[in-house]
Amino acid sequence: MKQSKKKKLYTIDNPKKSNLLTFFAFLFCVYSLMPYVWLFINATKTQKDFASTFGLSFGEEFALFDNIKQAFTYHDGIFVRWLGNSVIYTVIGAFVSTLLAALAGYALAKLRFRGKRVVLLVILGSISVPGIALAIPQFLLFSKLGITNTMWSVFIPSFVSPFGVYLMWIFSGQAVPTGLLEAAEIDGSGPWRTFFKISLPLLSPALVTVFLFAFVSVWNNFFLPLIMLKDAKLYPLTLGLYQWNLANSSAGGSGEMIQNLVLTGALLTILPLIIAFLCLQKYWQSGLALGAEKG
Repeated sequence: MKQSKKKKLYTIDNPKKSNLLTFFAFLFCVYSLMPYVWLFINATKTQKDFASTFGLSFGEEFALFDNIKQAFTYHDGIFVRWLGNSVIYTVIGAFVSTLLAALAGYALAKLRFRGKRVVLLVILGSISVPGIALAIPQFLLFSKLGITNTMWSVFIPSFVSPFGVYLMWIFSGQAVPTGLLEAAEIDGSGPWRTFFKISLPLLSPALVTVFLFAFVSVWNNFFLPLIMLKDAKLYPLTLGLYQWNLANSSAGGSGEMIQNLVLTGALLTILPLIIAFLCLQKYWQSGLALGAEKG
């Protein structure tokens, strides 16, 4: 009797397939992929094809590679400069943000110090404040310091990630055993050595997750560079393509239309994000699974 009850309970826990849920998941997948399909199709068109073809239909000729070549050479190759700026902003900003989040989250989870609860409440409260609300105060502060229209005006705000600190705090409290830290302290290991040699390898899945969030946030950052930067040579891709789109809209029928270059540039802009997710998804998924098991 006991064995039959166990088998019955086991079969109840098995998930059942739902055709309705599968259908809605398919619709959501199509809805999510449609903008990328539209972007790819339109990036293959010449400028002449935009007036004579539908958005989801290809043009008379496949001009994707010609558009990419024009995008990289237009205006003395300013697109290459914007691409390099985005890589610099994103790699440095995401790396420093992840490191600071790991240090802060680990300290909140494993160290005892005065004002810990106050710091934690400030971090949790800052998560609810949208970053765009802080852009104007940051501009006024940076203008007083004389660092507007410099790379530092984009770097410094990207170094701080309250959400990253929160994630590292949650993960550090569960992934790093307190007994292991006590054993390291008994063996004479200092706090910095303990963090970098013992704790940091255990936090690698969470580090990848925080890095991905920071990478996407800095790469897609638009409003902050818009108000901080005036020199076009310092623009990231998001702001540079916005300026191209403004020029294309204001040109109308009297000036040079570069809609094909704008869409091709937008297609090239999302490729690094796709590559980053494909390369790091294994570590990200393992971090999510480990967090679910410990939760």
